[in-house]
Amino acid sequence: MLGCHFGRLFQVTVAGGSYQDGLTAVIQGHPPAMAISEQEIYGDLLLRKPGADELSSPRKEPDLPIIYTGVNAADTVENAKNKGLTNGTPLTILIPNLDRHFTHIKQYQDTNRTPRPGHASYASFMKYGPADDSIGAGFFSGRYSSTIVAAGFIAKKVLQKCGIEVFSFVRELAGIRCAQIDNAKILKYSQNYKKMRRDLDPFYQQIYVNGRITNEMRFLEKAAVFAQIEKDIDKIRDKAPKTNAVEIEKKYGVHHVLNCPDTETAEEMVKACNRISTSGDSAGGVVEVVVRGVPIGLGEPIFDKLDAELGKMLGIGAVKGVEIGAGFAVKNMTGSQNNDQMHSEKGKVVFDSNNAGGITGGLSTGQDIIVRLAVKPTPTIDKQQRTIDKYTLENKTLAAITRRDPTIVARIWPVAENYTAMIILDNLMAHYGYQAIKNKFE
Repeated sequence: MLGCHFGRLFQVTVAGGSYQDGLTAVIQGHPPAMAISEQEIYGDLLLRKPGADELSSPRKEPDLPIIYTGVNAADTVENAKNKGLTNGTPLTILIPNLDRHFTHIKQYQDTNRTPRPGHASYASFMKYGPADDSIGAGFFSGRYSSTIVAAGFIAKKVLQKCGIEVFSFVRELAGIRCAQIDNAKILKYSQNYKKMRRDLDPFYQQIYVNGRITNEMRFLEKAAVFAQIEKDIDKIRDKAPKTNAVEIEKKYGVHHVLNCPDTETAEEMVKACNRISTSGDSAGGVVEVVVRGVPIGLGEPIFDKLDAELGKMLGIGAVKGVEIGAGFAVKNMTGSQNNDQMHSEKGKVVFDSNNAGGITGGLSTGQDIIVRLAVKPTPTIDKQQRTIDKYTLENKTLAAITRRDPTIVARIWPVAENYTAMIILDNLMAHYGYQAIKNKFE
């Protein structure tokens, strides 16, 4: 299988599958001397994992990471204080599957002759043959996106050191759209939402805050704890703090389920999605990503334009469209409406609008970069659909009997956020190098 590698200077290779032993992200190009912990990586992974709320699949995967390579196991010399810091070698992050039981495997075995409409199961069977990993959709499952979140967290941490913030939210769900809100307020909301999720996540609290897994432990010690966690998943989940929507909004200022910066709109989105799900169907929507603090001139022309690089997020499962700035709305604008006019204020260039989404000619303008992703409805639905037997080509019907998400939108925003961070960092490293050489001739 090809196509599982990303980047030129910041590189990521991913592997694994929905019902294999787990998934893996191997990261290269990150700097040495970074302090990195499994707890902070999990702080992003818990935003994507299933089983966290009413809008996600009931699968109970905790998505707990293990850092396997790339950090110093001890101080390189006595009292160097570089134990646990990255050492510049490839960083490997493992994400074991801890909620894969025969009853669920059997459900897939019983239906895998009949490809699920909207899934990759027919095309992947034709490409890879009968040995295609079709249990839980294998590598074509949304579970692989956990590797993007893990690797993208590393990129995001580096970007923050460079003064760049990447954040994302749900712009639209089930036909309900969030109105325009100032990006600074969205960033603050997003930070509060993430804190709420960490504070209320039973695995974050019981595994990391309570020290069941620590940075001091060796891999095999952590693996032994994971084996016990696999048996204790339900017990751990049952110890989640008991809170309600009113208490959460009062304490954190966020919606208890959805990362949408308008809590009233978020509640309308959830209700609309639940109405659709009750009928056995699923809902789609739009995720928006914002990047702040990017230097002017990031990106390259023609084939490697920054907006073209961001278009690679079509590689996220269920994403069917990527637009920058005004996007497809430009078709209804005139040139005078679409152009982002500019003027000077106190020695700085100020733009009057941002229809370009912070990118012109493939290069960043210094404005906020705005990216929106169109996310299709979850293809696994509880409705009869026409399909075929992939061995005999007989016509068949199929309805979901496996675990499913009412919508994928609520779980894709952290994937989009961290994928964007990977793209920005890869381009930033090239930009810094180019500028350093250019300055030698000035």
